[in-house]
Amino acid sequence: MMPDQVAARCALVLETNNLRGGADAEAKASTSLQRLVALLAKQKLPLTALAQVIVTHDGFSPATCEAVSALAGRPVEFVRIDTTTGYYDAKNVGFEATDAQRCTHVVFADADCLPDDDWLLQMLLPFTRADAPAVVAGRTSYAANVVGTALTTIDFMYFPNADHAGATSNFYANNVAFRREVFAQHSYQALDGVYRAHCQVLGMRLKAAGVPIHYAAAAHTEHHLPDTRAEALKLRWMRGQDTYSLTPHLLRSYVSPRWQWLARSGPIGPLAVLFTRLGFSVRALNHQDLPPLRGLRWLAGVALILGFSAVDMLGAFARGIGWHTTGRTNADAQALSYHRP
Repeated sequence: MMPDQVAARCALVLETNNLRGGADAEAKASTSLQRLVALLAKQKLPLTALAQVIVTHDGFSPATCEAVSALAGRPVEFVRIDTTTGYYDAKNVGFEATDAQRCTHVVFADADCLPDDDWLLQMLLPFTRADAPAVVAGRTSYAANVVGTALTTIDFMYFPNADHAGATSNFYANNVAFRREVFAQHSYQALDGVYRAHCQVLGMRLKAAGVPIHYAAAAHTEHHLPDTRAEALKLRWMRGQDTYSLTPHLLRSYVSPRWQWLARSGPIGPLAVLFTRLGFSVRALNHQDLPPLRGLRWLAGVALILGFSAVDMLGAFARGIGWHTTGRTNADAQALSYHRP
């Protein structure tokens, strides 16, 4: 099967939740979405090759919708969601809007990310094989500078699945594709008080169900950082808080029963997870398909990993002693500003 044949039975779902935040959000969100769609329209495998393109939103004007469709060079279906709809629920809603008769595969992406010009092609290539996988995870990173490289080792690490060659145990919701029936069976489940960890939990559920996730490193997209330093600091704090809720899932998936008490240990378990992650992050530096850091730039990268991890640990500690600042429900509906300049 050729990539264009897979594309002809594939839907692309773009959520715009990450464009909600900041001042003048509607105008900036419209500009950001149009910039992305213009890039996607020029992909080596363009938007016109797909069966459907769906955008979830909570209030784009008719003029914006018309402009996006014109840039795409094809009809784009806009699905209205509520302002309280979370990031992962928006993806579920977008999936539900896909045509079950026409679309055997669904690709999920974020409107604040910028893909390489062959991203869609590389994402769909594994599905052309005779032994096609059920799930394909692309590679997400931040910008290829010192800060972005350091943060990529923290937020976008991929862990091999030893049971399957070329497979990863985890994926990120901004860069993944599913065979339709697999996502329909599993989808994203509610996790109260969690900002961004639902995809990690789904990765563990897929691994437990024996569904390998093929890792397509060439299907690369660049994730934007929050627009301000204050919001970047808030993001780190929220990711630290997420570790508290993620810890029981990690322990059940990867740790022997005698260590399960760490799930009930207040801040001890999450801090143990973050210290372990710190070691992986330092070792991952210069091993994530980004331009390598050398000399003083490498030292700066390590220092940044330590600093960012320290903020995450403070957030995890606060949550572990009962200080929950991300909200106990609909935490993933919170919006930072991710509008590209």
